[in-house]
Amino acid sequence: MKKMVLLFSHKLTPSQKQDIETSLHVKEVYTLPSKLQALWSQVPIYRDLIFYDYLSGIESFLIDKLSEGDFVLIQGDFGATYHMINFAKLHGFVPIYSVNRRVAREFIEDGVVKKYSEFEHEFFREYEG
Repeated sequence: MKKMVLLFSHKLTPSQKQDIETSLHVKEVYTLPSKLQALWSQVPIYRDLIFYDYLSGIESFLIDKLSEGDFVLIQGDFGATYHMINFAKLHGFVPIYSVNRRVAREFIEDGVVKKYSEFEHEFFREYEG
């Protein structure tokens, strides 16, 4: 039975949920507990931030929940994402991200140009390297 942990700051869309079940054959999806989710969603901008220390609780959560070959959906702060991709690969997990089609519209409202974007899930792709 395949499992997945979400390192992700958004809620899954219905099409992402369906793709997780049908394409990846994942039966169990774990979200981070609220304290760990706050760490992932609000990475501090300290110049000397050590990701190894900062993300250790999330690393422990992955080790506790996943087995080799299970998936980790990783999207977020570039540095934290890079760190967790490497961590996932080191432990035999499969790091993936959502590939989305972006539909953007510009319009003028009250003399201000505004831009509205929609993102439509297409598929999941494994991080290479």
